[in-house]
Amino acid sequence: MIRALYTAASGMNAQQANIDNVAHNLANVNTTGFKKARVEFEDLVYEVQQAPGSPTSTATESPIGYETGLGTRPIATARDFSRGNLRSTGGPLDMAIEGQGFFQVTLPDGRVAYTRNGAMHLSAEGLLVNADGYALEPQITIPPNATSVSISKEGVVSAQISGEQAPQQVGTIELAIFQNPAGLSAIGGNLFVVTTASGEPTTAVPGQEGLGTIAQMFLEESNVSVVEEMIAMILGQRAYEANSKVVQTADEMLSNVNNMAR
Repeated sequence: MIRALYTAASGMNAQQANIDNVAHNLANVNTTGFKKARVEFEDLVYEVQQAPGSPTSTATESPIGYETGLGTRPIATARDFSRGNLRSTGGPLDMAIEGQGFFQVTLPDGRVAYTRNGAMHLSAEGLLVNADGYALEPQITIPPNATSVSISKEGVVSAQISGEQAPQQVGTIELAIFQNPAGLSAIGGNLFVVTTASGEPTTAVPGQEGLGTIAQMFLEESNVSVVEEMIAMILGQRAYEANSKVVQTADEMLSNVNNMAR
């Protein structure tokens, strides 16, 4: 009965982590380029009273064993990098990736971070930057006298200069792709950084290496499904309640044992 208390408590802790993850997904349902995650669990060690194959006589053995599991625990948060829907914005610096690539931005410490959020802006120096002011990598500068900006599917950025007939090419966007994007480490701000699990990125211009192409004036929406998350929340809540009922039942059994000794 004491074992049941701790086993059920592990289940409650696991479902709490599950609900926390659902809450995070729902909180970011309108976050551009956000990728939903799910919690993965594993069972804990087993207390073995009799191993499978133990002899039951001089000529026979047990075909199965007798063991008692000791609960569960969350072991990983698996991120789903499936593409979200594209939303038209009309913003000339808004971009969405029609493929599996990532935009690259330079962090203040010099590291390169990766994101699916293509909402770009102009800095005071004319650089293409994200909402936090991190410059797109490689850096692209828009001339101050530009009247319009166009971005091709292949990532070529051109600016129409006042007084000139032909647009001026000012840079080319490069995208990155990973062997294992689920191994990237999320650091907030819609940004990911490389880990040994993700592997080093392969970079190229859009349209190559399976990176996908650029859609100007579009942004990628979150891939969170509110309906799926609500179902996951209900299932997690019911599992939590079931484990709490086990705690209550084990406590009542212990109480009965204590009353027998009186």
